[in-house]
Amino acid sequence: MSQTLTQIAQELIDANKKIQLIYAFNGTGKTRLSREFKELIAPKNIDDPSSAEAEPSRNKILYYNAFTEDLFYWDNDLDADADPKLKIQPNTFTGWLITLLQELGEDGNITTNFQRYTSSKATPTFNQEYDRKTKDQNNNEIDVTIPAFSEVTFHVAKNDPSAPETPDEITEDNITVVQGQYEKIKVSKGEESNFIWSVIYSLLEQVISTLNEPDVTNRITDKFDNLEYVFIDDPVSSLDDTHLIELAVDLAKLIKISTYTEGNGLKFIITTHSPLFYNVLHNELNSDFKKFNPDGTSSWIYKRAQSEKYRLYKQGDGTYKINKSNDHPFSYHLFLLSEVCKAINTDQIKKYHFSFLRNILEKSATFLGHPRWEDLLDKTAEGNPNPFASRIMNLSSHSAHAGEETADIEESDKERMKELVIYLINTYRFKTQEALNV
Repeated sequence: MSQTLTQIAQELIDANKKIQLIYAFNGTGKTRLSREFKELIAPKNIDDPSSAEAEPSRNKILYYNAFTEDLFYWDNDLDADADPKLKIQPNTFTGWLITLLQELGEDGNITTNFQRYTSSKATPTFNQEYDRKTKDQNNNEIDVTIPAFSEVTFHVAKNDPSAPETPDEITEDNITVVQGQYEKIKVSKGEESNFIWSVIYSLLEQVISTLNEPDVTNRITDKFDNLEYVFIDDPVSSLDDTHLIELAVDLAKLIKISTYTEGNGLKFIITTHSPLFYNVLHNELNSDFKKFNPDGTSSWIYKRAQSEKYRLYKQGDGTYKINKSNDHPFSYHLFLLSEVCKAINTDQIKKYHFSFLRNILEKSATFLGHPRWEDLLDKTAEGNPNPFASRIMNLSSHSAHAGEETADIEESDKERMKELVIYLINTYRFKTQEALNV
């Protein structure tokens, strides 16, 4: 059944599951779904349109998505090119976040998580409060106070054995020496994304640790007492496979240990476009988790029935479908092949379906040990890969100029795709969920 994203968000809320895992292609609408979900959980004040929200959304939902990353931006120090800083955009959420980071002393955990999931040699350091000079609108020099934890610098060692072990040991007394032993750098875009995720992940660890304390009066803070949901949208875009698997395992364990009883407790929605991340989480969430008590007894704190898995699709008319997945992880290349078969059966072949087909060929060639994906294509009478098939795949997947791109597909190209898919299925005995109408 076709739905709007708002309807799907409401369906996720009504499911009342501890964890809901959703796979979707990039561009399907995962980030928009997280926004629609937030609006249902913490709606704006309809009686006062000028009011931002009836109550801060952070009281009920903690979420990570592309908008979270937008709250961090670089000051590249273009004049001196010596002091690049990652700044945190001030607003009500980041103000709340910065205060919590300071109160809970999370900077060390953020550094640990960042370096573990990236294997980076850079050490992130939050600033302390300081004053700096700037010019006002009348060009008069004024002092401005920069709040603590509003800027992050990244340091790397220069292989000097006399340098302090970490930039945390830098003090006013040794700053002159240390400046020669460490340098400030601007980390890569991937490291930046992972640092921002590490901030949220470290906060999430503290959230779960705090809420797992049943006596509210003993909790380290009351800031999380009304929290209901955590919505995580694709935290893995810049991780390699090894760190991606590590994060998926850690995240699944963190979710499992969070207190949840009969529909009550913190609930999680995770969306991703990564088949590997989805599959690792899928497997981890399919195993029950038991807690062993000091008196020797044990109790289940997570049962697989508390989780649900879905795949989100965007329809041609702009509506959406969300289907429950089965109890098994899915093979990405078979999923793509099923999508190609659907497009052929409904005569809805687009250019991106040729990209799907090439992806299938590349993964299959690697698995079978062929150096080139073209080796899997049907051959000419002389035994060479069919040049027409190769040309179609190259034009559709790797055109060199934007001017070559067209929305329409020639009928002959559609027929050729169908022939190629039939050849692949019959030759390599692929099993697909979508049979071709031949």
